[in-house]
Amino acid sequence: MKARPSGTAPRACTAASHRRLSKDARLRQLLDVSWRLISDEGTDALTLGRLAAEAGVTKPVAYDHFGTRNGLLTALYQDFDVRQTALIDAAIAASKPTLTDKARVIASSYVECVLTQGREIPEVLAALSGSAELAAVKRQYQLAFIEKCQKILAPFAGPPGISLASLWAMLGAADALSQAAVTGDISEEQAREELAATILAMVKRSK
Repeated sequence: MKARPSGTAPRACTAASHRRLSKDARLRQLLDVSWRLISDEGTDALTLGRLAAEAGVTKPVAYDHFGTRNGLLTALYQDFDVRQTALIDAAIAASKPTLTDKARVIASSYVECVLTQGREIPEVLAALSGSAELAAVKRQYQLAFIEKCQKILAPFAGPPGISLASLWAMLGAADALSQAAVTGDISEEQAREELAATILAMVKRSK
């Protein structure tokens, strides 16, 4: 990291940092600063002390919001998933009532959200690997996403519906294809098209 010129305030230490913010507004600020730190320097640089310094707040403020570094990383994963859910919900609501369109919207929204976060979310997941906090939160959001897809695709499936095994396989494909697009192994378009094809095939098998 390059040394900051003497007398220069941290870049995130804006006027908003010094104002008394509501708890929600302060949380949003701290999450935004955390994402920026990870993007610029990687997850190893993110500690509660460093976050407090970059955000222009005292350490107790950061600890009050997150408790521990794992608590901060878990909050970042939750923040990512909330935005991913909102993106998918909005796209589904605006889509046409056909299986092909629903599959394409689910695929495009999932891949787009992962790409928007770039390398940051894989680093957060890696840093939390094996933690009880991540396991609980990740499973919660995985189940919510699977339930959402099950409801969206149910009108196009056969009487038995889509099996949970198939839905878990679809989620695994979504994660793998999105990460391959992040690393540049495949293009964003290839990730979207392959995931949409996977969803369509899954629904057709259920008939």
